[in-house]
Amino acid sequence: MATLSPPPVTVPPADPLFQAESGAAAVARGVARLLYRHDLVAVAEVALGNGRRADLMAVDSRGAIVIVEIKVSRADLLGDGKWGDYLPYCDRFFWAVPAGFDLAPFSGAALGPDVSGLIVADRYDAAIVREAPLRPMAPARRRSETLRLARRAARRLLELADPDAASSV
Repeated sequence: MATLSPPPVTVPPADPLFQAESGAAAVARGVARLLYRHDLVAVAEVALGNGRRADLMAVDSRGAIVIVEIKVSRADLLGDGKWGDYLPYCDRFFWAVPAGFDLAPFSGAALGPDVSGLIVADRYDAAIVREAPLRPMAPARRRSETLRLARRAARRLLELADPDAASSV
């Protein structure tokens, strides 16, 4: 009697959102779940029009855009001078940190409530500790960033469904 061998397994390219289960990827996963419950669908590692890359960018059903910058160490947070470049590319900006992170730096004026929201997360869930202020984007920028986000998400879906698609063009 012949033995049946399992079919070869095709592993799709990993989505950065779920590559690892610790550190920034774990925070991203928990934050994405939180955002989804609030009718925001997130995409990880989104290039912006100014060349910066948002850790998470999400859009809701009305077109509002949220950017979440993830920090897993105090040194990374305090050494980050580029986060202000994200503000013109979203309606709301949040910091996200793992549970147990020292939240003291977020109480100062530079990272405080007038500028940003704050989310604490683990790999399973997240909680908004401080809501982000609303700063509506310019309509032309909203359109271009929504299009950029949609195309990135569609490209990732195509690569998952057909890993050879990109090489056939």
